[in-house]
Amino acid sequence: MRIEKDTLGKVKLPDNAYYGAQTQRAVGNFPISGLRLPRRFIRAQGIVKCAAVRANGSLGQISKKLVRAIEKAASEVIKGMYDDQFVVDVYQAGAGTSQNMNSNEIIANRAIEILGGTRGDYRVVHPNDHVNMAQSTNDTIPTSIYISSYEAVRDDLVPALLLIQNALNEKAGEFDDIVKSGRTHMQDAVPIRLGQEFSGYAEAVGRDIERIRRASESLLSLPIGGNALGTGINAVPGFRNTVVREIRKITGIKFRSCENLFEGIQNVNPALELSASLRGVAVTLTKIANDIRLLSSGPRTGFAEIQLPAVQPGSSIMPGKVNPVMAEMLNMVCYQVMGNDTTIAYATQASQLELNVMMPVIAHNILFSIEILSNGIKAFTDKCLKRIKADRSRCNAYADATLAMATALNPVIGYSSAAEIAKESYRSGKTVKQVSVEKGLLSEREAKKVLDPRRLTGK
Repeated sequence: MRIEKDTLGKVKLPDNAYYGAQTQRAVGNFPISGLRLPRRFIRAQGIVKCAAVRANGSLGQISKKLVRAIEKAASEVIKGMYDDQFVVDVYQAGAGTSQNMNSNEIIANRAIEILGGTRGDYRVVHPNDHVNMAQSTNDTIPTSIYISSYEAVRDDLVPALLLIQNALNEKAGEFDDIVKSGRTHMQDAVPIRLGQEFSGYAEAVGRDIERIRRASESLLSLPIGGNALGTGINAVPGFRNTVVREIRKITGIKFRSCENLFEGIQNVNPALELSASLRGVAVTLTKIANDIRLLSSGPRTGFAEIQLPAVQPGSSIMPGKVNPVMAEMLNMVCYQVMGNDTTIAYATQASQLELNVMMPVIAHNILFSIEILSNGIKAFTDKCLKRIKADRSRCNAYADATLAMATALNPVIGYSSAAEIAKESYRSGKTVKQVSVEKGLLSEREAKKVLDPRRLTGK
């Protein structure tokens, strides 16, 4: 063990720990969930600290020797070398002060080592005076949220959504000549092609991709440089623009400074905007997953229009049962994302005066949503969607049997007469075509043309 001091007194902590006194206090104070902020957020913290020390160095605020040591330590954090040292619970001190100090202390102690010193000897490199120079929890934490969320959307979520969109489009093409009955209100409707149904799913996902990309644009505006409240206190002129420029160099992303730093620190609305778009994706995917479950229901007592790949046994008691487990998994993911969005909404509106103190739970939930959506979509697409098969004969039988085929008779005999045909078809169990011919309303040739299910689905 070693002993460190902070403004409240002495603290014992493991001798091999890179974190320091404030982190250790947080570990003791917040034994809440065992959850930690994820790798992407830690990487973003390292990016902020690396960019800040470069900016302070270029502005003559810190020696070149310290810049090199802190930059190296921060770069190692970016690479993930000290993830096990980020030990503060998600549910922690407001705004993320403990999380910010966790990164400051790790980087300071590693920089001390690089300079040949002993961990905890903050006369060499100080967590606050050097690593946190010209920064505050209040601007570094939202900046880390935006960097990590933007990268996660770009690198994980959008590729996953493009994967499922492409797979849906492929199925739309594969199933384009398969005619089936449409359904509205869960009742028989006019014919539709199975491929058209899947094309609607693909287009919905495409619209969501557009909305997510637009929402991601708001993440490019960073409040770093505002320091505690937006005034930039303790930061020299030029720091704000220089640190953003350094972040751009490290990430290759066109981040910019907030137009108004006071607003940027008071609110975390870019995270709210992104979360809303994630909720939209979850709503779309829930609809698709539910439809897949319905269309594959059976195999003998349901719709059974499509067949899903069997990826695992479906019952502990019913032999041979196979369930739509991948669609069920995707539903669970979507419901969790919707719940996360509610948490983010409440946490975002909890901003008071000059600061939102709920940022750690916002960071956790938005990154969690992106992660499970990305993984859930990929698993569903690879293990289910790509391997779906259609039962052509079942679909065609439904297309012939739907009572809504009578809709095609409206221009020929009128709505009221067509309704009577539909009722007679239901009572007799005969098709609309059969009843129309038997009643002499249409000849066989006319019925074949007017009531051709394929023709009724359009181009």
